[in-house]
Amino acid sequence: MEKKVYLTRRETFAAAHRLFKSELTDEENLKIFGKCSNPNWHGHNYTLEVTVLGEVNPDTGFVIDIKRLKEIIHVNVISKVDHKNLNIDTAFLKGLIPTSENITIAIWNQLANKISGGKLYSVKLYETENNYFEYKGE
Repeated sequence: MEKKVYLTRRETFAAAHRLFKSELTDEENLKIFGKCSNPNWHGHNYTLEVTVLGEVNPDTGFVIDIKRLKEIIHVNVISKVDHKNLNIDTAFLKGLIPTSENITIAIWNQLANKISGGKLYSVKLYETENNYFEYKGE
C-alpha cells in the first residue's frame, strides 16, 4: 500500500492592489468593492501556503526537497508579487480583478506544472488573519 504525505510550505509577501472595473465610475466601484476600491490603492501582508501531495521517495525520504519547493515558489510567485502593485506590476494577474480568489487561482496556475516529486494539492492564501482562500485545481 502506497503512503502519501501532504507537505506544506508557508511564505509571506506584502502587496498593494485595488479592486475595480475600469469601465465603472469610482462611485460604482465603491458600491461593489467597498473600501477595497480606494483609488489610491491599499495593501495586505499575505501568507501563502502551498501544499504538495506525494509518496515518500525511498532514496531520499522526501516527497519533494523543501529547499527546492521554496525555490519554485520564490521564482514563480514571491519574486513577482512581493512589494508590488498587483494591478500594475504582476504579469500573471494582468486582466484580472486582483481579488484574493483570483490571486489564489493565478498562483496555482504559476505552480501547477513546476512541481516534481509530488503533485500540487492546494494553494491557500491568507489575506488577513480572519480570511483565507483555498484552491485545489478544480
